[in-house]
Amino acid sequence: MNSSRPYLLRGLYEWMLDNDATPHIMVDETQYGVQVPAGFGQDGMVVLSLSPSAVRDLSITNTDLSFSARFAGKPENVWVPMAAVKGIFSKETGEGMQFLTEPGDPPAGVEPEGADADPDDEPPTPSRPGLRIVR
Repeated sequence: MNSSRPYLLRGLYEWMLDNDATPHIMVDETQYGVQVPAGFGQDGMVVLSLSPSAVRDLSITNTDLSFSARFAGKPENVWVPMAAVKGIFSKETGEGMQFLTEPGDPPAGVEPEGADADPDDEPPTPSRPGLRIVR
């Protein structure tokens, strides 16, 4: 079966927006391929706001999550493999969900099977179109 994580993530994201809450995700920076700005995490974890006012071009697919945002005033592109998303929660209430390790998730810092051996290679460009907010 496919991972339930992307489906739950998309559903909880929409639910939070419908309730005027600010969705935040917790990301394991040690997972292979994670591209987040350095210096914003603690103990290998970083919390990122997915507020529509904070991100542009948000895409949540079954394999990854990507968006662009400003960090300390500097524009950055963020790319997170789905296995590295460890939870989603509301900033205001703390409600949300923590994701447990699923079968097939790579261990932290370990290259998944079939990945190139060159660590300087960038992860694949995320697919478009993605999740869009329509009001």
